[in-house]
Amino acid sequence: MKNFILLYITIISVFSFNSYAQKSQLASADKKYNNYAYIDAIKTYERVAEKGYKSEDMFQKLGNSYYFNGELDKAAKWYDELFAMAPEQKPEYLYRYAQSLKAVGQTDKANQVMEQFNQKAGNDNRSNIYGKNKNYLDIIRANSGRYNIEDAGINSKYSDYGSAFFLNKLVFTSSRDTGNFMQRKHKWTNQHFTNLYVSDLGQDLAPGKVDKFSKKVKSRFHESSAIFSKDGKTMYFTRNNFLDGKKGKNGEQVTLIKIYKASFENEDWDKITELPFNSDSYSVAHPALSPDEKTLYFVSDMPGTVGQSDIFKVKINEDGSFGTPENLGREINTEGKETFPLVTDEDELYFASDGHPGLGGLDIFVSKVNPDGSFGEIQNVGDGVNSPKDDFAYLIDTKSRRGFVSSNRGGGQGYDDIYKFLETRRIKCEQELYGVVTDMATGKILPDSKISLFDSKYNLINTGVTD
Repeated sequence: MKNFILLYITIISVFSFNSYAQKSQLASADKKYNNYAYIDAIKTYERVAEKGYKSEDMFQKLGNSYYFNGELDKAAKWYDELFAMAPEQKPEYLYRYAQSLKAVGQTDKANQVMEQFNQKAGNDNRSNIYGKNKNYLDIIRANSGRYNIEDAGINSKYSDYGSAFFLNKLVFTSSRDTGNFMQRKHKWTNQHFTNLYVSDLGQDLAPGKVDKFSKKVKSRFHESSAIFSKDGKTMYFTRNNFLDGKKGKNGEQVTLIKIYKASFENEDWDKITELPFNSDSYSVAHPALSPDEKTLYFVSDMPGTVGQSDIFKVKINEDGSFGTPENLGREINTEGKETFPLVTDEDELYFASDGHPGLGGLDIFVSKVNPDGSFGEIQNVGDGVNSPKDDFAYLIDTKSRRGFVSSNRGGGQGYDDIYKFLETRRIKCEQELYGVVTDMATGKILPDSKISLFDSKYNLINTGVTD
């Protein structure tokens, strides 16, 4: 009896210790998660999960941690567990689950989940867009097969993304290890902080040797997504909230990102200043210039944002000052992420989005920018450039139809990679329809006849009158 009591006490003690250790580990993981240290949080959550522990909250956070890092295939695993345990989830989890399922090739199941999302999402713009474009895969197939695409030849085992033409060079972003013993890492991704690099462009825009871009631009934190004026004298780029050796933070002690401007003087970049609509309270990033360089497009989560990040534009005045930022509106922006805009000299807006129907993750879309500032039909550019993972930072030379795109698709060398492409067939951003209205019985042409144009779902698009 004494031995039984001793054994009983031992079992209770071990159970209590394990329970305490489990709670301690979860508390540690939650703290990391709330501080955006998602990679470290994943390691702790998965250690707990391996021991058989299950909870709705943990599965949500595991799925989110992978989702926010673009690892949608791994996010799908934990969202599977989440919905198996607790099928009733908020609409946002349904949307993330659908996106993640596409990444593992379960498109039919993803569309079923999107139907559930539509029933719950109310006025969510993503639901409205999906409801009007349930044949989106047919549209994507029609726009596919237009690209020859391959590794750009400048990638590392780290993260390489976001490219811009600078005279006869290519400037891009990388977190590659430069051999600096004290190189910092970003807690969100556990990758090194990014810097700008440059490569000469050869025949067919093939990049060559890679060099560091500029010591004057480089800081201890992130620099990324640079763009340049046509004369090569002005640069806009994204950087963490860091200037003159001082790091800024928001109320949650998080260092956000801002857009900075620099001038090329005496063979280097100087006069680095932040743009006036930056803030310590929200992020501003990924600049793009209009063809006439009188408008700056950018990405932000500033007040008035529809989703997680929206595309905005702001007027650049003749004296170099800036107007008031304008949201591009719900034609372009959704409750998801819209990011990495590019406006070509043919007035076409390319951007990445996970809110418009796509193959999974971020896809590249294009829309015609009309003279009045409105936008034409938004089209997915198709496969090749797009994949079931994140595809973003589209760049194209409109004369040669050669360009670059960034992606974390399978088969790459690092976390993100840059691919070069040749567009072999143009996508039509606007179509002109011609026809003749005749009497069915007599064949006589009927002038002044009202015509109506419907889409494939019989939604009225436009009306007109024949001449």
